[in-house]
Amino acid sequence: MIEDYLNEIKNKRDVRANLSRMRAALKQCEQEQRAGLLKEAQLFFALLCDSDPKVRKNTALLLGDLSLQQAAEPLFTAYRDETVRFVKSAYLKAMQNLDMSAYRKELERSFAALQKEVPQEDEKKHTAEELNELRRLVDDAGAGFLHTFTDFSDTGKILLTANKEQREVVLDEISELPVTVKRKARLHPLGVLVQTNSVMPFARLRTYRELLFPLPVSSPLADEPKEAAKEVWEAGILELLNGLHTPDGPYYFRLDLKSRLMGGDAARFTKKFCLELQMLSGGSLFNAPDHYEVQIRLAERKEGGFVPFLKLSAIPVKRFAYRKHAVSASIHPALAAMLVRLCGPYLKENARVLDPFCGVGTMLIERDIYKPAGELYGTDIFGDAVLFGRENAAAAGELVHLIHRDYFDFKHSEPFDEIITNMPVRIQKSKEETDKFYENFFRKSKEVLTSGGILILYSNECGFIKKQMRLQGGFKLLQEFVIREKEQFHLFILETGKQR
Repeated sequence: MIEDYLNEIKNKRDVRANLSRMRAALKQCEQEQRAGLLKEAQLFFALLCDSDPKVRKNTALLLGDLSLQQAAEPLFTAYRDETVRFVKSAYLKAMQNLDMSAYRKELERSFAALQKEVPQEDEKKHTAEELNELRRLVDDAGAGFLHTFTDFSDTGKILLTANKEQREVVLDEISELPVTVKRKARLHPLGVLVQTNSVMPFARLRTYRELLFPLPVSSPLADEPKEAAKEVWEAGILELLNGLHTPDGPYYFRLDLKSRLMGGDAARFTKKFCLELQMLSGGSLFNAPDHYEVQIRLAERKEGGFVPFLKLSAIPVKRFAYRKHAVSASIHPALAAMLVRLCGPYLKENARVLDPFCGVGTMLIERDIYKPAGELYGTDIFGDAVLFGRENAAAAGELVHLIHRDYFDFKHSEPFDEIITNMPVRIQKSKEETDKFYENFFRKSKEVLTSGGILILYSNECGFIKKQMRLQGGFKLLQEFVIREKEQFHLFILETGKQR
């Protein structure tokens, strides 16, 4: 089939379309066919001078697909001489697969000149594409990814995100920071808003989900992407980034759109916003969704408009560095830390602790970090999770005995003082099966817990838990917390009956 396309091109019949068809076929062709195309290099080089700009574009992309090193000089010459803007990025895209070190200085000069150019409205898209391709060619050392976080030079605001039901837990953890850490903290719809002179003490806290920087805007951003990008730029995003990093830009960014927009609508908004912001910045901000250190978060308000935040990868946050592995059912470590903190008054040092559904060990590790336990045990039927958990525990410097076994078959010579666990979420199980599971769980937990032991459950099956407490007896509800009201997740803290 490739030979047919090649013959059509040689005979100058529908060249543009046949080049496109050849590119598609090339993805599945044999090595021998690919080698045959390489012998036709001079034919393709000549097509780089064709009068049809789309032929030039398709030819350049084909040469890139072939990774033909001898195409470096013809591609660079064609790029330098090209007068049609939308074609230029195709030459640069093709160069990505070649060694262009001989042309690096000239490409750098082109990059610098294009950054200063103010394109016409109808050329913004193609100028941005050309800039991005040039950036990839000249920035192989990652100049836009080599920033060091320097903290506030004076004071600034950060947002520590958390569930609305448990923002007070974060506020409580903040109150335990040394008095030398200057801060003013208050509840915010998305967590806790803090004004401080230093970010790093807060980066080490465990109970918040994300650390974000609010952009200083006087009102919500517009719903229209180009206007929203303009407002982000005028809010001083570059000044904020330069004030928090060394050296100054350029910065690679991606847009994280938290919105009711879905699918193609969200993609179109994202594309237009990023293009406009990149153009406004004159190359100081580059849209690089696969290689970024600045995440621009736009959170849509119920009333309309967006609230903008920044998330920075350069901050050396190592609070959960132990978490080398996770599985789909793994609890987020910040959530685990928050749950453990809520249980704090009921936890004892040197307690013997068991997690019957331990997964990768997060609950046990966070339990021991908050208040050192005596012995830590975990069981799980998923063998890979147990192996991952052992690696996580080793990385955390924790001695945790993780066992690949069904909890209902687990035996231990001594009773446990605590059971703490993230209960399995019901998936494709009937109510009868779930009811039986909780019946067996409570019966087994009575067997393995000492008299007066503590049972800590995080679950969205509140009805089944309360039913078994009522039917089986022997458990006293010490406290119940609503963690995620919408999904009905609660934290239960129970005590086994004490022997007289």
